[in-house]
Amino acid sequence: MTDSAPTATRWEAGDIACFPQRPASAAGKSFAEAAASHIEHGGEARYLRRIVEHFGDKPLTEIFPFDIKQMARALYPDGSNATLNRQALAPARAVMIHAYERGWCGYTRLRRFREDTPKRREPASTTWLHAFIRQAVHDGHDRLAALVLFMATSGARVTEAINLRWSEVDLRQKSVLLLRTKTDRNSLRLLTGEVAARLADLQSSARPEDRVFGFSHRQSVNARIRKACERASISYKPSHTCGRSSFANNALDMGIDIRSVMEAGGWRSLAIFLGIYVRPHRNAKRIVAESFGRYEYRTEI
Repeated sequence: MTDSAPTATRWEAGDIACFPQRPASAAGKSFAEAAASHIEHGGEARYLRRIVEHFGDKPLTEIFPFDIKQMARALYPDGSNATLNRQALAPARAVMIHAYERGWCGYTRLRRFREDTPKRREPASTTWLHAFIRQAVHDGHDRLAALVLFMATSGARVTEAINLRWSEVDLRQKSVLLLRTKTDRNSLRLLTGEVAARLADLQSSARPEDRVFGFSHRQSVNARIRKACERASISYKPSHTCGRSSFANNALDMGIDIRSVMEAGGWRSLAIFLGIYVRPHRNAKRIVAESFGRYEYRTEI
């Protein structure tokens, strides 16, 4: 899954106080009040700020599925249906369900936007990674080589990687701490010996607050990756494909079990991991048949 859509900063229930409140005499609770209660009782605040700004003090009883879908299109006019579902419908629905459970409104049945199966590139193989790293180093882009190798062996997203600071790197323990990842949780990742060595070469004279890889935007990373691919005469694979997606598929090809790969790469949803990241081999049926063919089930034992 890509991280191209804008993300919200962390937000607390108290922040909703800045929105104008309805007079106490008005009938029913407002969406802003329901959102505040939702967050106060442990609900996810991610993406809610813009939704509350849209609905504000509108009573819950006046918000219908049609209004929520219109809100999604208004907030993300260029967003894909997947973005609308994830960043608008899902958080709004969570607030409405919370309000229903508190008796503030009726149950809202909200249908998601239909999501088309995206066309995805083949993840980077170990052969592709070797060719890319060799070209990047030859071009003098040691930070780019280290960045791609770090993502491909840790499962880190590109935004997590470029936001990594030296204060979050422990080369003695060969580990890094990714702060406030896409799932809004810190995530510990372990480094291979090669990645740790490459980072050590980059650390000289660096300050704790400096970015490890020197990039500020993923667009810059992808532009550099494209140029290196052209010079190496290999297919272009953007950061997510040669990084997190590559990690998932190559780890499975090494024989590591699914749960261990998910744990190492920070996946929480089995459905997302299998449905979006994992790619079956093109000759999957032949591979499975030949694997079973290694054993012969004779009547004699």
